[in-house]
Amino acid sequence: MNTNYSWYSQLVKPSWAPPSWLFGSVWTFLYAIIFVSFGTVFYKVIKKEIPIIVALPFVLNLLFNFLFTYLQFGLKNNYLAFLDVILVLGTLIWAMLLVWPNLRWIALVNIPYLLWVSFATILQATVTYLNR
Repeated sequence: MNTNYSWYSQLVKPSWAPPSWLFGSVWTFLYAIIFVSFGTVFYKVIKKEIPIIVALPFVLNLLFNFLFTYLQFGLKNNYLAFLDVILVLGTLIWAMLLVWPNLRWIALVNIPYLLWVSFATILQATVTYLNR
């Protein structure tokens, strides 16, 4: 995978792109939020305290989130990575809206994740455009 990261470093990126070392720190923080908040949703569904449908966008979000690395760095496909990050953003918004009536704190605690994915979507769109 190391050669795939060097491939990414060779791509044209906008001047406002954050340094690569920042991504690991941000994602460590975000994965802690995701673990606690998504885990709470799954626990509440298993305990039948909230409807199972509430968990659907959370499951899809995890799937699309983990798929991104493979699409971007494994397949080296900016177009599929861009489509995927849109799906991450869309399922996150859906999850936050769906969980709001039952567990508002989960929607609120995911605001940093929403902000980062929104930024990542714009960044990926720009990288995709610059390297078409």
